[in-house]
Amino acid sequence: MRSLPNVLLPVAFIATASVALLSGPRPAVADANADNAARAARCATRLSIALVGEAASADLLAAGNPQSSADTLLTDARFVERFSGFINSQFNMAPGATPAEDASYYLAKHVLVNGKPWTDMFVGKYDVAPSNPQQAGSEAVVTDDPDGLGYFRSRAWMVRYAGNEPAGMRVVAAFRMMWNTIGLSLAATTNAPDADVSATGRQAAQCRGCHIDSWYALDKVAAVLGTRRGMGTNIQFDPATGGAKQILGGASVADDKQLVEMLIANEAFDVNACRLAYKYLYGRGEYSCEGPAFDRCVEAFKKDKRIQTALATVAKDPSFCE
Repeated sequence: MRSLPNVLLPVAFIATASVALLSGPRPAVADANADNAARAARCATRLSIALVGEAASADLLAAGNPQSSADTLLTDARFVERFSGFINSQFNMAPGATPAEDASYYLAKHVLVNGKPWTDMFVGKYDVAPSNPQQAGSEAVVTDDPDGLGYFRSRAWMVRYAGNEPAGMRVVAAFRMMWNTIGLSLAATTNAPDADVSATGRQAAQCRGCHIDSWYALDKVAAVLGTRRGMGTNIQFDPATGGAKQILGGASVADDKQLVEMLIANEAFDVNACRLAYKYLYGRGEYSCEGPAFDRCVEAFKKDKRIQTALATVAKDPSFCE
C-alpha cells in the first residue's frame, strides 16, 4: 500500500501541468511577439542613425515596420544637412579654404531640398559663389545661371582644382569631374617635389598609363576643358578651342558640357550613385554578396535619377535590418 502515493504523484503532476497548458498563455506566441518587437526597435534605431545621425524617435521605435518610414526620414532637415556634408567629404579630400570651395556641399543641399535629380549636381544650370564677394569667407549661395554646369563652372571650384600643369591644362579638374560623376579613383605614382609634371614627364612609363593610354586618359580629357592662365586669385580660364576630341573610349567630345553629359549618361554614373548610398548607409561600399540588392538600387535610380530613390531602395531592402 505504501507504493500507491509514489505512483499517483507523477500522474497528478502531469494532469495539473496539462490543465495549465490548456488554460494559460501561450509562451511561444508571446516570445515571438517580443522578438518581433525587439527586431523592429533595432531596425528603427539602425535606420534613424544611418539616415539622420540620431537615435530613433518614440514613434519610430514603436512602428511595426520602421523601414516604411525611410521616405519620410529622407525629407528630414537633419538628413539633408548630414548627407550634404557626406557628399562634400566624398568629392573633396579636405574641407575647402572658403565656403564656396565646398561647392558640392551647397549644391547637394539645394538639390535635396528642391527635389531635383542627382544629375543637376553636375549639369544643372547653377552657380555656387560667395554671398558677399567683398567679404572674405562669406557663406556660399546657389543661384540660377544659364551658363552653369552643376558646380563645375563655379569659379571657386575651378580655382581650387586648376592644377599646376605648366601649359595650363586642367588635368586636376579632369580627374575631379570623373571622380565626382562616375567614381573614378586614381592615385599618383609619384609626388616628389622635383617630379616633371610637364607633358614630357607625363609620357614616362609610370605616368602614361593614367595620362595617355587608358580609356580615361587624363591629358586627353583635360584637352576639352580649356586652359588656365596665371595662378592664385587672378587666375583666368579660357574655353577649349581645338574642336572635338576622341576620348573616353572613342566618344567625340568638344567641351566640358559634352564631357559631363556623356559621363552622367553612362551606367557607371548610376552605379556610383548606389555606391554612395551604400557608403552613407553602411559606412562602406557594397559587398559582392549584396549584388542583388545593389542591382535593385541601380535599376531604381535609373528611373528618376534621384539620390533619395537610391538611398530608399537600400534602406527598405530586407537585408538592411537583418
